[in-house]
Amino acid sequence: MLKSRLRDLAALVLAGAAVAVHAAGPSPAPEGAELYFIAPNNGAHVKSPVRVQFGLRGMGVAPAGVEVPNTGHHHLLINADPMPDMTQPLPSSDAVRHFGKGQTETEVALEPGTYTLQLVLGNARHVPFDPPITSGTITITVEP
Repeated sequence: MLKSRLRDLAALVLAGAAVAVHAAGPSPAPEGAELYFIAPNNGAHVKSPVRVQFGLRGMGVAPAGVEVPNTGHHHLLINADPMPDMTQPLPSSDAVRHFGKGQTETEVALEPGTYTLQLVLGNARHVPFDPPITSGTITITVEP
């Protein structure tokens, strides 16, 4: 009897863990969602700080932690190589900038040089959607 109850309890705990893992994973991406750069343009020569504007079609923007269907928030990848794991919350680093307050533009201080930029949309928990909603990669040159 005790073994049976322990087995039932273990099954319940494992089922709860599976639900928690699923809830923390990627959200389904709405069909037709598009993430893009408004500025700067691919190939642009710019001065620092670089003004970066994010564009999004087919979805809305909501702060991190806010669960609203078909919304997410922006992450800016700068020279991200390799790409972060798109099935886990995006790490915060110099290469992965978070805009969890729902920002749609920023100014980024960059040293002179050539940079690649890409946008990734994260759900309320910073996890990219499934499939990931990403912009194309652009290259900019920051001049002295």
